[in-house]
Amino acid sequence: MIIWLASYPKSGNTLLRSMLTGYFFSKDGNYDFTLIKNIKQFPHGGLFKELGVDLSNQNETIKKYIEIQKIINRQNNIKFLKTHSYLFNFKKNYPFTDLRNTLGVIYIVRDPRNVVTSFSKYKNISIKESANFMINGKGDGFTWTNTWSENYRSWKELINYNKYLLIKYEDLIENRENVFIKILEFIHKLNNTKLKLDLNKIKNLMKTTSFEYLQKLEREKGFSESSIDKKTGKKIPFFNMGKKNNWKEILNPEIKNQLETSFIKEMQEIGYL
Repeated sequence: MIIWLASYPKSGNTLLRSMLTGYFFSKDGNYDFTLIKNIKQFPHGGLFKELGVDLSNQNETIKKYIEIQKIINRQNNIKFLKTHSYLFNFKKNYPFTDLRNTLGVIYIVRDPRNVVTSFSKYKNISIKESANFMINGKGDGFTWTNTWSENYRSWKELINYNKYLLIKYEDLIENRENVFIKILEFIHKLNNTKLKLDLNKIKNLMKTTSFEYLQKLEREKGFSESSIDKKTGKKIPFFNMGKKNNWKEILNPEIKNQLETSFIKEMQEIGYL
């Protein structure tokens, strides 16, 4: 069964995947970039191509979502999947997923006033363009992200089935070990298994998934998920600013107000306002 790691882009999904793969797919909890490949993105072209789906037609790919998930779930074990998609058409003809294929979701949310600058850097677009993308809800290539607010709201559907855990990116940074243990507890609860913590793994994991460590690892070995600057052809650092990405110091007041006005309800609910 699938446990979704869902988030809006540049909200901490990579950090969470790094921590989970370091814990579940290594012997000692020491993380490196090869481990993250154990958690795939959905949707992703591989299985769709095998089924002969026309990837240029998004309406056709959506019709195959459940079929692909059934194939993934044939292995009859927990499968983590990353997605930046919003949870659309949950009860209609062509849903993103359904309860027969989904064990639960861990949703990672980040203050949109920090997302906007990080996404701008990642996509190599202006902060104004980044804000418009978040507010107007365009798709992001193969993935239907929708608006920042709708992306967050849609996954709350799974609260009704006790299959939802909300994690704030800021808490994952500031209180890493406790938040990670909370995530492990949720995973074992979903799977109806008893949690036995490997404290040595967690100790190593905290060291090797810190922002500074990941930034150093990217400089030395590169990171496959970093994007390319179309003008220079060079890779844009994925682990770029870390805690230096502070909207209070770098964000234009006009864009700050625009985001707060657009997302006031959700930001108040989460505690960002």
